Amino acid sequence: MQIDAVDQRIIALLVADARASYADIGTRVSLSAPAVKRRVDRLRATGVIRGFTAVVDPAAVGWTTEAFVELFCAGRTTPAQIGVATRRHPEVVGAYTVSGEADALVHLRAADIAHLEAALERLRAESFVTSTRSTIVLSRLVESPGVGPSTGA
Repeated sequence: MQIDAVDQRIIALLVADARASYADIGTRVSLSAPAVKRRVDRLRATGVIRGFTAVVDPAAVGWTTEAFVELFCAGRTTPAQIGVATRRHPEVVGAYTVSGEADALVHLRAADIAHLEAALERLRAESFVTSTRSTIVLSRLVESPGVGPSTGA
């Protein structure tokens, strides 16, 4: 599917505010609201836009402790196995296969260090995990909700 500059701007505007109206977006990209809706419908139908979601501040729900955990896995552990296992843990907010020594990188969030430790122990108990290496986040410096260039807003 071809994505032109207008589609890219629409995507960036939706990433910045998924509740923006088609009319508001249209004003910013010089299209009518129905034209924006057609483009968004096409982007959804082709899988470019997979959905819309609420972004919750972890501090607001009390999950202020976070860590990145490198997983080292046994033998022929597949990415699919890692994905299935990590989805079982509510503290996991992201899991990725990576290059380098580790087989995967897991992002955890928890209420405090004790909660983080318990989550890490459950993750370590997965049958394919041979070892882990954790890095606790001290502060967030940059966080971006989406892809592509700035909307210029």
